[in-house]
Formats: sequence, C-alpha cells, structure tokens
Amino acid sequence: MEIRVKSLKFDADQKLLDFVDKKVSKLSKFFDALDVVDVTLSLLQEPENKNVKIQAHIPGNDFIIERNAKTFEEAVTDCADAMKEKIVRAKEKKFEK
Repeated sequence: MEIRVKSLKFDADQKLLDFVDKKVSKLSKFFDALDVVDVTLSLLQEPENKNVKIQAHIPGNDFIIERNAKTFEEAVTDCADAMKEKIVRAKEKKFEK
C-alpha cells in the first residue's frame, strides 16, 4: 500500500509524517486490495484549525473521510478510525452477497 501525504499551507515535520504513516498503514490489515491512500493535512481559520482528509483508493471505490481537531494527531486518529469502520462495512457488504 502506498501512502501519499500532502501538507497545505505549512511544512509537516518528520515526527508528524511518521505518525501519519504509522496510523494509516494499519488500514491495510482490514482490506488487502487497498492500493493508494492519500492524506491531506491543512490549516483552517477556525479554533479547531487542523484539518485531515484521508482518501482510500480501493478497486471499484474511493472512500473519503475528513476531520477537524485541535491537533493533527487527534484528527489523523479520528480519520483513520472512521476509515477503518467504513472499509470493514464495505468489505462485509461486498462479501454478503
């Protein structure tokens, strides 16, 4: 699985990039055919100004989850957890038939 991280309006430090990689790489355990995951980190104007968007490219589907939080770590964790649930539901639905 390839993880592509893009940071908008700031330069992400290595510690944050390692954290994103660690959290997002766990998604491959839930679906083997997960090809590419795009992670976009950006800053917003609101008080909870850290925005994270995860796009998972699965053959036949693209899943997108977006979360805002006070820290990037919190937003990445929320996104990864929500994406895991979405992937598991889609996988169960696909194999129910």
